[in-house]
Amino acid sequence: MLIFLPPSEGKTPPQDSSAPPVDPERLALPELAEERRAVMRALVELSGTEVAQETLNVGARIMGEVRANTELFSAPTAPAHEVYTGVLYEALDAGSLDPQQLTRARRDVLVFSGLFGLTSLTDRIPAYRLSMGVTLNGSGTEQGPGAVRARTRPGRLGSFWKDALKAPLDILVGEQLVVDARSSSYAQVYRPAPEQTLVVNSVTERDGTRKVVTHFAKHARGLLAGMLLRAPEAERAEFGVEDVAELASQRWRVELRGATGRSPHQLDLIS
Repeated sequence: MLIFLPPSEGKTPPQDSSAPPVDPERLALPELAEERRAVMRALVELSGTEVAQETLNVGARIMGEVRANTELFSAPTAPAHEVYTGVLYEALDAGSLDPQQLTRARRDVLVFSGLFGLTSLTDRIPAYRLSMGVTLNGSGTEQGPGAVRARTRPGRLGSFWKDALKAPLDILVGEQLVVDARSSSYAQVYRPAPEQTLVVNSVTERDGTRKVVTHFAKHARGLLAGMLLRAPEAERAEFGVEDVAELASQRWRVELRGATGRSPHQLDLIS
């Protein structure tokens, strides 16, 4: 079983200034190293310009984080679960996982990213500011082995990573169940087969009316991811959609809808 997560917008810069910089080839799916470098170069280039705020669609108070993007190739790193510090990751609470559970997290959790395509939960990454909805247009040339080659222009990151991720993820996912807790902008870049995908939704219900509250939805998805990592039975190869729903029912009222056509299985967590 694999668990797909989004990154968090809020990130905590690594505290150890002497920590090594990111190595794109040491992240999950190392075959994406060149694509990662292309996006990093384009983001570094953009982040030092006057159009950075508009292109990255951030407020003025975030510009310190944007300027820090210019140091991506030398910035210190920390495990992704320490850098991502939003609501979902606080609820998952990776810091309290025991060694065996953390090993499972390293193997089974994939975090999708506008900058890196995806990483594992324990891959070492720097803090950065970049969402999947951004368009990055690099420019110029780069000196390659024996010749000058054109620099890759990532363009629309959603399309760029959709193309880059399909082949390696098809192999990695295989026939495994995917518990998909991503937000829509990250879900668009790779969709496993509907019959092996369980999309996690979270709604609040009051007086018979249901609505999605983003904060609570992220919190619920993080809690469920943490429950799956802490449940020994979830390691079984036969652990399926109904088993995830049964585990979730220990905390929420749940509704499970089966896959139909192009629509994956849906698990609603109701609070």
